[in-house]
Amino acid sequence: MTEVNMKSLLLIGGALGFGTGLLFSWAQQSSWPSCLWHACLAAYITGQLMRWWGNAWMKQLKQSLLEKQANAEAAEAAAQSKVKHT
Repeated sequence: MTEVNMKSLLLIGGALGFGTGLLFSWAQQSSWPSCLWHACLAAYITGQLMRWWGNAWMKQLKQSLLEKQANAEAAEAAAQSKVKHT
C-alpha cells in the first residue's frame, strides 16, 4: 500500500513540476526545445521532492500512531493498577 502511495506522489509531483516548468518557461518566451528541457527538469526535481516529503510524512505519521498507542496502553495499565490497589 505504501509503495502505491509513493508512486502516486511521485507522479503527481512530476505532473505538477512539468506543468509549472513548461508554464514558466513559456512565460519567458523561451524556444520550444528549451521549454521542454525546463519542464522535464522541473518534473524530475518536483517528483523527487514529493517522494522525499511523502516518506518523511509517512515516518512521522507512523511514529505519531505508535506514540498514541503507547500512551493509551500506559493509561490503561495505570488504570488497572489503580483498580487493583483499591
